[in-house]
Amino acid sequence: MLSFLLAFIPRAIVQGIPLLFGSTGEIITEKSGNLNLGIPGVMYVGGICGVIGSFFYERSVPSPSDMNPALAILIPMFCCLLGSLLMGLLYCFLTVTLRANQNVTGLAMTTFGVGFGNFFGGSLIKLVDSDVPSIALTATSSYFSKSLPFAKNLGGFGKLFLSYGFLAYVAVAIALASSYILNHTRVGLHLRAVGEGPNTADAAGINVTRYKYIATCVGCMVAGLGGLYYVMDYACGVWSNDAFGDRGWLAIALVIFTIWRPNVSVFASFLFGGLYILYLYIPSGMNHMEYQELYKMIPYIVTMVVLVVTSMRRKRENQPPASLGLPYFREER
Repeated sequence: MLSFLLAFIPRAIVQGIPLLFGSTGEIITEKSGNLNLGIPGVMYVGGICGVIGSFFYERSVPSPSDMNPALAILIPMFCCLLGSLLMGLLYCFLTVTLRANQNVTGLAMTTFGVGFGNFFGGSLIKLVDSDVPSIALTATSSYFSKSLPFAKNLGGFGKLFLSYGFLAYVAVAIALASSYILNHTRVGLHLRAVGEGPNTADAAGINVTRYKYIATCVGCMVAGLGGLYYVMDYACGVWSNDAFGDRGWLAIALVIFTIWRPNVSVFASFLFGGLYILYLYIPSGMNHMEYQELYKMIPYIVTMVVLVVTSMRRKRENQPPASLGLPYFREER
C-alpha cells in the first residue's frame, strides 16, 4: 500500500498543478464578476508563448551547456506571462469596455487560443524538420523540472513533498496568497464588492472597470503559467499540437468544486489530478479504451454533485459572485 501511494500521489500532484494554476486564475477573475470561459485558450497561449521564447533562446546558443540558467527560466516565463496578459486584455476590452457577451467571448477565446497555439506550434515543428510532429526543448525543461538536490536522501517524505519543479511550489504559493488577499485585505474586499454588486461598489467610490481589468489580467497570467508548467515540467519540454486535452475545462470545473476558494483548490487540484489518472491504476482486465473515458468523467461528475448540493443549501457563501457573467452598465448621474 505504501509503495502504491508513493507512486500514485506524486503523479497526481504533477497532474494537478496545471489545474491549480488554471483554477486559481479563474477564481481571481470570477471574483470580479467576469466569467472567463477562455481559460483553456489562455493556458494554451501561455504554453506556446513559453515554447517560442525557449525555442529561439536554445537556438541562439552554441550548445545546451552554454545556456544561462536564469535566462533559460526567465525568457519562457516572460513570454508566457506576456502572451497570457494580452489574452486577458483582449477579453477585458471585449467584455468590460465593449460589454460583449462573456460566455460567447470566452468560448471564442478558447477556440482562438487553441488555433494560435497549433499554428505557431506547427510552424516551429516545420523549422526543426522533425520526423515526429513535436518539438523537444529538453535543455530548458531540465531547469524547470529540477527538484531539490537533497530530496532523494529523505526517502518517502522527499518524494512526496520535495521532488517537484519550482513551478509546483509557485502554484501553491499563489493559491494561498490569493486566498489571503481575497479574504483579509482591503484590495480583496473591494474586488469581492465589485463581483457581488458593481453598482454599490461604484457608488462607494471603487473603480469597477480598473478592478475588473486588473483581476482578469492577473487571473489570465496565473492560468497561463499552468500551460507553461504542462509543457516544461509535466511533458518534459515536448510540445505537440492538441496535447493539452481537457485540462483547461477541468480547471474551470475545479472552480465550482472548490466553491470559489483558492486555498481549497490546492488539495482539490491534487484530487482531480488523481481522479484524472485513476484509470492507469485499474486492473489490466478492465483497462480498455471505453472504461478509460468513463474514468476520466469522474471529476466532472463530482463537480456536478457539488454544484447540485451547494445550490440546494442556498448558502450565500457557497454561491458564485452575484454579478458573475453580467456586463456592468454604469448609471448616468
